[in-house]
Amino acid sequence: MNSISLSVIAVYLLGTVVVGTLIAGRSREENDWTTAGGGMSALVLAFALAGTRIGGAGTYGIAESVATGGIWVMWWYGISSFLGILLVGFFFARRFRKLGIKTAGEVFKIKFNSDRCQRLTSLCVQTENAVINIIEAYVIGIILSSLTPLTMLQGTLIAALVFATYVSFGGLWGTAITNVQHVVVMLIALAAIGVLGISESGGWVNVTASVESQLARHSTAPERWWGFVGGGWLAAIGMVFSAAVHSPAASIYPNYSSALKDEKKLPATFFLGAVIASIIPPLAGLIGILTVSRYGLNPDLEGYRNITAIASEINPIAGGLAIAAILAAVISSGGPILLASSTMLVRDWLNSFRNMTSSDMLVAYRRVTIAYAFLAALLAWWIATRTNLSLLELLLFGFAMVVPPAIALSYSFFWSKTTEKGVFWGMCLGYVGGISWFAAAKWALWVDLQVYEGASRFVQTVVFLWKYNGQGVNPSLITTLVPVVVIPLVSLYLCDSIESETTLAETH
Repeated sequence: MNSISLSVIAVYLLGTVVVGTLIAGRSREENDWTTAGGGMSALVLAFALAGTRIGGAGTYGIAESVATGGIWVMWWYGISSFLGILLVGFFFARRFRKLGIKTAGEVFKIKFNSDRCQRLTSLCVQTENAVINIIEAYVIGIILSSLTPLTMLQGTLIAALVFATYVSFGGLWGTAITNVQHVVVMLIALAAIGVLGISESGGWVNVTASVESQLARHSTAPERWWGFVGGGWLAAIGMVFSAAVHSPAASIYPNYSSALKDEKKLPATFFLGAVIASIIPPLAGLIGILTVSRYGLNPDLEGYRNITAIASEINPIAGGLAIAAILAAVISSGGPILLASSTMLVRDWLNSFRNMTSSDMLVAYRRVTIAYAFLAALLAWWIATRTNLSLLELLLFGFAMVVPPAIALSYSFFWSKTTEKGVFWGMCLGYVGGISWFAAAKWALWVDLQVYEGASRFVQTVVFLWKYNGQGVNPSLITTLVPVVVIPLVSLYLCDSIESETTLAETH
């Protein structure tokens, strides 16, 4: 490993800790830690939103997907990121702010005085957050263990130390200010690697000619690989739908919504954050194009290596920029999600918090953050060394689990007949159904389940979906359909014994 890459890793991780710690002076009370005391500028919040949305999946994940499947992924990931943030900004952010909530589940506490809906929402969202926090520690651990003499365990523990320090001390201020740094690094580093790569290849014409040659060698249709919808409209629409449907329940958005100094600027700020977020995937996709040009399709450069390999061949400085971009992507989403997780654990699960002083709650947030970060690191180490679990499958599973509360929130805000029982049973059956579907699909693939002779069309369809494409259809199919149907049915046909104390119509 060259000294430049090693220096970048050390400086970047240490710099994040230092910046987050220095911001600790702004987080002296509970509201400072969770919502930045409502004093954040629009520009800082826009960068915070973009960094939270674009993590590893939107950078090295996009580069890998482009290198193996075509450039349509980078366009539609950027579009879906833009629309996901925009949806929250225009339809939910002001409502979150007016309710004064700090977790998504508190909507149901206010509307129905329902602890069970609040906690069930937290459980669903925490499932996704736990997966993401584990993956962030995993990626940093892999980078450190492969590029330094450190072991995987040591690498994940260093990741935990970084996250635990700057998030616990800095709070929302710490994650937002460091996200400005992370997003700027991603934009500059990815753009620089792309420009240098094109220049070294002799220009864009040479890059495209080389790609065409590689596509012909692998009998891949150029129009499909280069196409705007090369993966098909169904895949493109699915990507947008997935981003949109789960976004409202991402529990960091209530924190961000209350953090902005000027409420009138909320839609414009979310719009700016959406624009910034949409730029990064195409930049990462450009590196995927360069990867195909240099190494061909399916180059066996998984994960972050598709960026670092080509960057390191350009020159050592580009290699260092690649490492910085990857660390920035991982930390930018990991920090805010860890903060949201800690906030939910305290506010949604610890009844005693209602009797705490502001100082006591601040201590509780910080302790939970530290414990959460190190637990995620240990689980990341265990997954890396003791299992063969697919991180992509885990991530898709996590995304699916947050869909039921997102749908429940939408019903609660926009359909006045929504009831507590409807929300609870819609989320409960959607969550359990998603887990059951995921487990059944894994079992069907494991035993190579076959349809028996004379099976009904329904059985044939279910088995087909469980085994589709060697992975099974994502459980989001169930976690979307079940609450969409159950919430209105239960709300309309079962008498709700809990009267709404506050109608959300007042917040419109």
